[in-house]
Amino acid sequence: MVEKKQKQYDLAYLDMAKRWGSLSYCKRKQVGALIVKDRMIISDGYNGTPSGFNNICEDEEFYTKWYVLHAEANAILKVASSTQSCKGSTLYITLSPCKECSKLIHQSGISRVVYSIQYKDTSGVKFLKKAGVKIDHLFEEK
Repeated sequence: MVEKKQKQYDLAYLDMAKRWGSLSYCKRKQVGALIVKDRMIISDGYNGTPSGFNNICEDEEFYTKWYVLHAEANAILKVASSTQSCKGSTLYITLSPCKECSKLIHQSGISRVVYSIQYKDTSGVKFLKKAGVKIDHLFEEK
C-alpha cells in the first residue's frame, strides 16, 4: 500500500515539475524541478538564464547559451539562499540530471531523484547511483 501511495505522489510531483518547466523561456528543452522534503515542496526551478539576463536561452544557431542554468541547479540554489536544507529530500525533475548537476545534487544532500525522461548522457545518473542516491525513472502514464 505504501509503495502505491508513494508512486501516486511521485507521479503528481513529476506532473507539477513538468508544469513548472513550461514557464521556461528555453525553446529547445523546457525542464522543471521540484525539491520535496517531508511531503512539502521546499524549492522549485526551471531551466533559464541567470537573474538580470535577457530571457533568451539559445543563440542564433539555436545552441543553448553556456550560462543557462539547469532546472535542478536553480532549485538547489534557491534552497541554498533560504533557511531550508536539501538533506534527505527528493528531487523531482522532468529530465535526468547531467553530470555537472549530479555533483550539485549529491553535495546538497538530496537522497532521492525521480525523473521522467532519460537524457542522452547517462553519466550523471550513474554518478548519483555510485554516490548512494536512490534513482527512480518513472514514465508518464497516459
